[in-house]
Amino acid sequence: MKFSIVCLMVTISCLTSCHEQKTENIKVTSVLPTAPKPTVAAPSDVAAPPADAQKTKSGLASKVLKAGSGATHPTAQDQVTVHYSGWTTDGHMFDSSVTRGRPATFPLNAVIAGWTEGVQLMVEGEQRRFWIPEELAYKGQPGRPQGMLVFDVELIKILK
Repeated sequence: MKFSIVCLMVTISCLTSCHEQKTENIKVTSVLPTAPKPTVAAPSDVAAPPADAQKTKSGLASKVLKAGSGATHPTAQDQVTVHYSGWTTDGHMFDSSVTRGRPATFPLNAVIAGWTEGVQLMVEGEQRRFWIPEELAYKGQPGRPQGMLVFDVELIKILK
């Protein structure tokens, strides 16, 4: 009877735990599956901007995916609320407010230069794709995405 209770306790411990634990020299690992990390599929033009993309003098390329209903553009000093997803040109998604299920709010002058420049082209409600050259992104900083980056951005709100 004691053996059955101990086995039951080990099983319950295993099923309710999300980490490895040791019980009297017996290694018990959780058998509960972990959910896969959600992703947003990379756009078909992730490798390079298409011929119809708008290009600025700095090298930023962009394309309007959905026109906005707003009338004003944010300035670099404004805070903005956005939904976004970002990929490297090989299609690897490295960040997304969409997969986190909540938009991001930040000062526009506190992000990479390509975002500061690009989001100022937008109005509220607009969705735009950006191809940001490395010089306007993380400039080869270790631990950051490398090369040209692609972002889909929806400008939800401008906070003056």
